[in-house]
Amino acid sequence: MSASLSTVVKAYDVRGVVPDQLDAPVVRALGAAFAEVVVLPEAAAGAAPRAVVGHDMRPSSPELSAAFADGVASRGVDVVLIGLCSTDGLYFASGSLDVPGAMFTASHNPAQYNGVKLCRAGARPVGQDTGLAAVRELAQTWLDAGEVPAGTAAPGAVSGQDLLAEYAAHLRSLVDLSGARPLEVVVDAGNGMAGHTVPAVLGDAAGLPALPLRVEALYFELDGTFPHHEANPLDPENLRDLQAAVPRAGADLGLAFDGDADRCFVVDENGDPVSPSAVTALVARREIAKELAAGREPRVIHNLITSRAVPEIVAEAGGVPVRTRVGHSFIKQRMAEEGAVFGGEHSAHYYFREFWSADTGMLAAMHVLAALAESDLPLSKLAAEYERYASSGEVNSTVDDAAAVTERVLAAERELAAAQGRELEVDRLDGLTVSSPGTDGQPVWWFNLRASNTEPLLRLNAEGADPETMAAVRDRVLAVVRGGAR
Repeated sequence: MSASLSTVVKAYDVRGVVPDQLDAPVVRALGAAFAEVVVLPEAAAGAAPRAVVGHDMRPSSPELSAAFADGVASRGVDVVLIGLCSTDGLYFASGSLDVPGAMFTASHNPAQYNGVKLCRAGARPVGQDTGLAAVRELAQTWLDAGEVPAGTAAPGAVSGQDLLAEYAAHLRSLVDLSGARPLEVVVDAGNGMAGHTVPAVLGDAAGLPALPLRVEALYFELDGTFPHHEANPLDPENLRDLQAAVPRAGADLGLAFDGDADRCFVVDENGDPVSPSAVTALVARREIAKELAAGREPRVIHNLITSRAVPEIVAEAGGVPVRTRVGHSFIKQRMAEEGAVFGGEHSAHYYFREFWSADTGMLAAMHVLAALAESDLPLSKLAAEYERYASSGEVNSTVDDAAAVTERVLAAERELAAAQGRELEVDRLDGLTVSSPGTDGQPVWWFNLRASNTEPLLRLNAEGADPETMAAVRDRVLAVVRGGAR
């Protein structure tokens, strides 16, 4: 095939349709380029360069990951194939072995897609500005020439290693559930990689001692065609089965994972979703307590569309909240800059310093289980403490000119504020954020309007002191946005 990598190499990873956009020759070229750009420059002088490669359950993943490994090995790099794993399992391998890595997955995308997530040694991210653009350009040069030139060194060795048990043991060392009160949990794996990792971490499939957990499994069969529903819990439709199963089973909570099991969503005993912002605040409080006990200043990263409850709760618990842009590369960068103990996004990505500052939904789920086990309250009551405001969720609108529409929204808000005699707080850290601090008896509210990087969309997130305030803010912003929509 004639490949244009500009359509498949995204800001943070590689993703495309198989075989139209991704096939074995394309990923072999990407593997060789990854070795040249990332692996070889990082290798210690005199040491044999190494990389680790894992893959998810999609039908194309074994072939593509093997071709990628062949490309890496062609540059004289030894490759460790860890086989089936979650994305955080690949991060564990990269961190524990201290080598660069590649994970073949298209996360929550439909079955016809596949892709690659790349990282440097220690699970450090590779994005457009940290090597991915250079990988794309080098691989494109070779693809345009019709072949990948031979490497200057003898090919590296390709070997296999199963790290599932070590991954499970590491997570258990970070959150000890062995003495917890018995809990019943329903887990919807969506036919994704959680069907592989949950039995190892929360059960005894990896040879670890049984935990006081009873796990009811939904869709644990690994099937990259996703026969039951898409493995994307961010879409409420994909939570329906879990929401019905939890109260039917009389379970304490439910967990849903996306296709590569790096994101985790939570529902309470009634089947009601617990917002990722509430999970962020809950986990942050636990990590802050550990940091304070160790005599360190706890810093917690949150992106700007998490609930305002997150920075409030972080500060109340004795931590320092640090606000950043949306996107895992920004979170990981700030984690490193701040020495932060934890970071959370409203998309249900959770980052832990003790997990190489990488994201792991499984570890976040274990914190929720531990918090519930330590409490006499049901999860609905426990989570209510962290759900202080009413949220719109993300509302997308198609527009011709996102910048112009955004300025019209700001002008309308300023005109309204002037008429009502109140102040606005405005910042542009990531799109436009407008806040009303709630003085003079006015309720607190805020909204963020961000343009998509890849589509002609404006994304609105709004929050208010109560549902009526939130709805009023959401609706008047949408009236302006969609007045300029096409």
